[in-house]
Amino acid sequence: MEEDVRSLEKAANEPDFWDDSSAARVQMRRMASLNSRIEPWRSFERRAADVGQMIELVQEENAEESMGPELAAQVAELENEIGKLELQIGLSGEYDDKDAVLAIHSGAGGTEAQDWAQMLMRMYLRWAEDRGYKAEIIDVSHGEEAGIKSAMIEVSGPYAYGYLKSERGVHRLVRLSPFDADHARHTSFALVEVMPEPDDAVDIVINPDDIKMDAFRSSGAGGQNVQKTSTAVRITHIPSGIVVTCQNERSQLHNKDTALKVLKAKLIQADMEKRAEEQAIIKGEHISAGWGNQIRSYVLHPYKLVKDLRTGYETSDPDSVLNGGLDEMIDLYLRSQTAEARK
Repeated sequence: MEEDVRSLEKAANEPDFWDDSSAARVQMRRMASLNSRIEPWRSFERRAADVGQMIELVQEENAEESMGPELAAQVAELENEIGKLELQIGLSGEYDDKDAVLAIHSGAGGTEAQDWAQMLMRMYLRWAEDRGYKAEIIDVSHGEEAGIKSAMIEVSGPYAYGYLKSERGVHRLVRLSPFDADHARHTSFALVEVMPEPDDAVDIVINPDDIKMDAFRSSGAGGQNVQKTSTAVRITHIPSGIVVTCQNERSQLHNKDTALKVLKAKLIQADMEKRAEEQAIIKGEHISAGWGNQIRSYVLHPYKLVKDLRTGYETSDPDSVLNGGLDEMIDLYLRSQTAEARK
């Protein structure tokens, strides 16, 4: 990162650097972002060196003497700090510092699955609120009786994508059905997609000839039309087959802009997955994607348990998790990814 900063500083000193002001601002933002990540490590390095010297002095004066409460507290503080810094290594991906677009899709199972999708949407909204992130529902398709068929949420905050990328995959719920007169046990599935939100620094160009746009009337819960004019937008990216819809805004222009932004995010994610698959082939690894990739089970009956199938993390408090308590699972996943990358 320091090498990148030196390169950017050299470029910024060139006479023609500000000729393209938009590109220059992107580069300056990147330099500021890099410096904000470098400084905590360098600061830790300086503090650790100071504490190390103090420990050496104590040992020279009296090898039998302990560090003392003040010095021991500083060591404990450094240990805590290095744990946080190590977690940041898991957030060093190409787009990890970006905002995120999170999509939730109910699986087969009708009302049961749609209710589960809505529970997941609430869980992520609560998680974002607890972290001080801004979360905005940019599109939602309601179920006929209850719940949602799908939803798309824009989450804005430091490293939103870096944290939420750990939620990508299939989420499984086991519970007594509130929609079944016999209160039988049901298993429901929902798919969560997470994409980095593009900004000026991301070079994604969509050829207008490559997209097909359809306008239709927005609909609310139960399939009732809530607009008399065709403000909702469906955009199809012909080369990739990706389809994006947006009907949350009352203006067709706003819905089109949002849909194009989501399309760019999906294209970025598709490119990342393609590169990951190519890398996995080189390494001889198997990567499962989409509905085949179950990452977590939430059991509410006959016992209470949430288990992350990738890290083995378990908790018997699913209510806390469904109320947005995801940080422990996310942190453990990021640390496991960092450990895997070091192998």
